Amino acid sequence: MDRYVIERTLPGAGSLTDDQITAVATRSNEVLAELGDKISWIESYVADDKLYCVYEAADPALIREHAARGGFPCDSIEPVRRTISPTDGS
Repeated sequence: MDRYVIERTLPGAGSLTDDQITAVATRSNEVLAELGDKISWIESYVADDKLYCVYEAADPALIREHAARGGFPCDSIEPVRRTISPTDGS
């Protein structure tokens, strides 16, 4: 499976309560279970008005399907070509 970064515009994301975050994560996990083992959610980063999610999937169509079924925004899906870290500069 390939790794992708998904950008989701969600006004007020940074102000979501713990209960709201739990509800979003629960719904996401429900949809992932429906879609099977060709897609997985790695982690998400919450900014003021955006979510940046990291997924592994067999193809971007599964990510779009996950968003549609879950009622999540999906502004862009970008494949991760490689990663870098501070240790790459030593």
